[in-house]
Amino acid sequence: MSEQLSKRIFDELESLVLIDPHTHINPHSAASTTLADIMGYHYYTELAHSAGLAKELIEEPGIDPKEKVGRLVTQLGDLDNTIQLSWLLDICSEFFDFKDEAITESNWEKLYDTAAQKMAQPDWEQQVLKQSGLERVFLTNDFDDPLEGFDTKLYIPCLRTDDLVFHLTKSETRERLGKATQVDVGCANTLREAIGELFEHFTSNGARACAISIPPDFSPVSVTADQVDSAVRSLFAGDDLTSDESKQISQFVFWTLAEYCAEYQLPFDLMIGVNRRVYEAGVYQGQDLYDKRTSLIQYKELFNAFPKVTFPVSVLTSTSNQELVSYSWIFPNVVINGHWWYSNTPAFITFDCKSRLEAVPKTKLIGYYSDMYKLEFALPKFRMYRRVLSNVLASDFVISRNWSEQRAVELGKLVLRGNVETIFGC
Repeated sequence: MSEQLSKRIFDELESLVLIDPHTHINPHSAASTTLADIMGYHYYTELAHSAGLAKELIEEPGIDPKEKVGRLVTQLGDLDNTIQLSWLLDICSEFFDFKDEAITESNWEKLYDTAAQKMAQPDWEQQVLKQSGLERVFLTNDFDDPLEGFDTKLYIPCLRTDDLVFHLTKSETRERLGKATQVDVGCANTLREAIGELFEHFTSNGARACAISIPPDFSPVSVTADQVDSAVRSLFAGDDLTSDESKQISQFVFWTLAEYCAEYQLPFDLMIGVNRRVYEAGVYQGQDLYDKRTSLIQYKELFNAFPKVTFPVSVLTSTSNQELVSYSWIFPNVVINGHWWYSNTPAFITFDCKSRLEAVPKTKLIGYYSDMYKLEFALPKFRMYRRVLSNVLASDFVISRNWSEQRAVELGKLVLRGNVETIFGC
């Protein structure tokens, strides 16, 4: 009975057309062109490397895409237990008519060639969007992105601000800021003006969010222009800064972003807790890990200071999930956002999903985002989440709490899509 119930709920949710609220899609090359685009996703390269494939074989300069896939295939047998490999098989089955139960050294070349033929079709991007049930896709745009040459109603811009907050001490970042804004920054007030120009540019081109990924040792606090003016002047004059001065500028820029989010009524996505370059010898994007020193108490001042700014928050671990649940329980402006990175497996999603659904107002839950780099990944990732969500709705709401099946489905639709529309205003 429970399995049949869960399947019926899943079928209802599977038919829902979605808005993906966080991706790394390049709108100028959204879909894959070879199987290497798919298998080059960091999940596969880092898992293959972890299982024994040398980094040099994965990242050899100038390697032919087909050769790269062939090398990765040699390691797939060690990965067939992982949920990530099930995503790959789902993609190959759904999009490339792959019928075998595993990708092996005897069948991968035929799969590669079939995929290449499919991807060469001129409407491949539209096929993937339709088959995946995607209506709109949020991007992650560099702060100096001109936002030209793509449909901003389909691919929704998002102002990504990591470089501004954490890498403004690099001359390259300062040059990019000047070129993007045409503001001659030389003091704290002109730095604020330049950031304002970015918000004007992004919102006039349909941006629906500002976003940042934050390390565990960062604490947002209010820093005024007067407090930081001397350090900003020194920085833009080319002088070296102390670590305290650099930290103060980062805090000033972050606080300024929050102020502009309030002014422009943009949600400020916070992805909290990633520690960069922990495994320094790892493959590209396979070096970063979480850090349990992170606590949302570090964001107390921010959440209190900006009651009109919505903060969709993502955390890396289930150990942080209970804290996030409690903050969203109490703070009206804190929203739970997706299942990020190392928490993006069914076991963790199930535990986190249960605790969120039973403790947080239902209008404050953004169920899932794909975090994808290529469009083909939306289908298997959202399908994984919908399976988990259907099981939780069936067991914890229909069976345990006597909800009607339709009421549970409506909750699922709210979490999957409705809240994305209302929170991001799209």
